[in-house]
Amino acid sequence: MSNLSIQRKITAMSTAIVILNWNGEKYLQQFLPILIKNTSLPEVQIIVADNASTDTSLEVLKNKFPAIKTIVFDKNYGFAEGYNKALAQVTADYYVLLNSDVEVTVHWLEPLTEYMNNNENVAACQPKILSYNRRSHFEHAGAAGGFIDHFGFPFCRGRVLGFAEEDKGQYNSIADVFWATGACLMVRADVFWKVGGLDGDFFAHMEEIDLCWRLKNRGYRIVCIPGSTVFHIGGGTLHVESPHKTYLNFRNNLLLLYKNLPDNLLKKIMLSRFFFDYVAAFQLFITGKPLNAFSVFKARRDYHRLRSNFTEKRKENILYTTNADISEIIQKSIIFNYYLKGKKTFTSLMN
Repeated sequence: MSNLSIQRKITAMSTAIVILNWNGEKYLQQFLPILIKNTSLPEVQIIVADNASTDTSLEVLKNKFPAIKTIVFDKNYGFAEGYNKALAQVTADYYVLLNSDVEVTVHWLEPLTEYMNNNENVAACQPKILSYNRRSHFEHAGAAGGFIDHFGFPFCRGRVLGFAEEDKGQYNSIADVFWATGACLMVRADVFWKVGGLDGDFFAHMEEIDLCWRLKNRGYRIVCIPGSTVFHIGGGTLHVESPHKTYLNFRNNLLLLYKNLPDNLLKKIMLSRFFFDYVAAFQLFITGKPLNAFSVFKARRDYHRLRSNFTEKRKENILYTTNADISEIIQKSIIFNYYLKGKKTFTSLMN
């Protein structure tokens, strides 16, 4: 295929890059100019949706980026519902959900768009995510594409639990993954709404994994395309050690499992998670993080309190599942392999 025909194919579809901002004036000033400079494809619009920021984000957008379309909300709807409300006001073939603390690189969008255009069974994709502060290494939130283990714990090519690998090109191949990170997620607009969008009841954290699980259940592919690279700061809204972040991650992970696991696995995996979660709480407590340990207890309590609100969502997910055997759900425990076998890289874990 000639370069001209590739360019025509790339530009055939419209794309909306949507940044959901909450008190991110620093990141808007730092990274929005780079995004504008490095996003050169036609039929692409950049939009900032503001989640009721209390800093000077809106003034920054008005004074320094007057050409950027802005959507302003009356309150903070969280990541999930904030994006749902923003994307409902956007017309495009593809959405790109982009965190405000992401630095894109030259021609970052072209490989994603080209692959999506040429593979209609791919519903979503992500670039390779490297750490902004440690640029030779993968970043925690997404790395080179996400997976989960048998017990529902997420990990990535390039990042297992707290260990992020150095990027030596070991994951430079395009690969099918289980989930693509919400830090930089490209998704087909029609499919996004077909499966119900993000679950607003999650508020923040794990909502993109839930979305991707629904996509996988319905037979769609999700891929990582390392030909595109971005750098992510991470923790721009909630620090990695925030007790509230611990709470959301544990609560939403349980809700994620309840919504999407098949009937024959739900009870036994939830029983296993009871033990895993209390071991995690104990570990947090003895390492001097009592508030985080309490957050695990609170998360489990609220999961049981909220579960009935997700019964209909679970029924719908099961009803529309056409792909019950998902190879990107790894039939082993990353906790066991990481702590007892010392397998801290994706490659060693998969062997």
